[in-house]
Amino acid sequence: MTSELDIFVGNTTLIDEDVYRLWLDGYSVSDAVSLRVRSGILEQTGATAAVLQSDTMDHYRTFHMLERLLHAPPKLLHQLIFQIPPSRQALLIERYYAFDEAFVREVLGKKLSKGTKKDLDDISTKTGITLKSCRRQFDNFKRVFKVVEEMRGSLVDNIQQHFLLSDRLARDYAAIVFFANNRFETGKKKLQYLSFGDFAFCAELMIQNWTLGAVDSQVADMDVDLDKEFLQDLKELKMLVADKDLLDLHKSLVCTALRGKLGVFSEMEANFKNLSRGLVNVAAKLTHNKDVRDLFVDLVEKFVEPCRSDHWPLNDVRLFLNQYSASVHSLDGFRHQALWDRYMGTLRGCLLRLYHD
Repeated sequence: MTSELDIFVGNTTLIDEDVYRLWLDGYSVSDAVSLRVRSGILEQTGATAAVLQSDTMDHYRTFHMLERLLHAPPKLLHQLIFQIPPSRQALLIERYYAFDEAFVREVLGKKLSKGTKKDLDDISTKTGITLKSCRRQFDNFKRVFKVVEEMRGSLVDNIQQHFLLSDRLARDYAAIVFFANNRFETGKKKLQYLSFGDFAFCAELMIQNWTLGAVDSQVADMDVDLDKEFLQDLKELKMLVADKDLLDLHKSLVCTALRGKLGVFSEMEANFKNLSRGLVNVAAKLTHNKDVRDLFVDLVEKFVEPCRSDHWPLNDVRLFLNQYSASVHSLDGFRHQALWDRYMGTLRGCLLRLYHD
C-alpha cells in the first residue's frame, strides 16, 4: 500500500505586525515577550512561554537584518534574500518611517545635527517614547533630509521616489525637511497649542508659493529654500501702512464691505491699523534670517493673540482676512498686487490654521 503526500516548501519571510510594532517602539526582547504574554497570546495559541520567547527573538533577528535595507527602501524591493510580498514591503517601509506626534513636535525646526541628537534623552523622558525609538525617528528625519536637500524637482516627489513613502507621509517629511532647513521656531510656549499638522499645513502652502520652486521648477533646492528675491521684494508692501492715505483708504474699503457682517465689527474697526501694521511688518522683516525663524511667533503675537483677546469667531477672522486681502486691489496708488497676492494668499491660509477660537 502506498501513500501520497503533497508537500509544499516555501521561503516567504513571515512578518508579525504586532512584534514589528514592539521592535519599532524600542522594546527589548524580554519586554516584548512580557507585553505579548499580557495580550493573552499564550491562551489564544496554546504556545508555551519558551516558544513565545524563541518566536520573538526570531522576529527581532529578522527585523535587525532588514533594517539596513529599510535605510534605502528601493534596496528592499530589489534584494533576493528575503522573500516578502510587495504589500508587506510597503507596510514595513511605511511603519519604519512613521513617527510620533509628540516626538516630531520636540524637534521640528531644529537643526538635524549631533547637538540635537544629544537632547534625545530628555525628549524620551518628556514624551515617554523609548530612547531607541526616538533615535530611529531622528535618524530617519536626518537621512531623508540629507538625501533630498539639494535635489532638483518636487520635494514630495523626491521623497517618494527615494523612500517609497505614501503621499501623506511624504508630505509630512517634506514639511520636516522644510522646517529643518529654514529653522522655524516652533518650541516657544505660545506656540505649544499648535500641532505638527498645523505646521505641516503651513509648510505645504509656503513650499507651493514662497520657495524658489514656486517660480522655477528646475533649480536645485527648489522646495527647500525660500525665494530670497521674493523676500527682498516684500519690503515694497511697507507702503500699505507707511502711507497714511493708503492705510486710511484700505481701512475704509474693508469696513464698508464688512459692516453688518462681522459680530466683532467694532473691535475690528478700532484695531484695524494695528492688525494691518502687524501683518505688513512681518512681511517687511523677512529679509533677516532671525525674522524668518520667528515667523510663527510673530503671526501669533501680531494677529492671533489680539483677535483672540477680542473673542473673534473663526468665521469673522476668515471674512476679515478675505476682505483685507481683496481690498488692496482697489487701492489705485498701490502697484504691487502680484507680490501682495503671493504673500497674503499663503499668509491667509496659515493664519486661519493657526487661529483656534
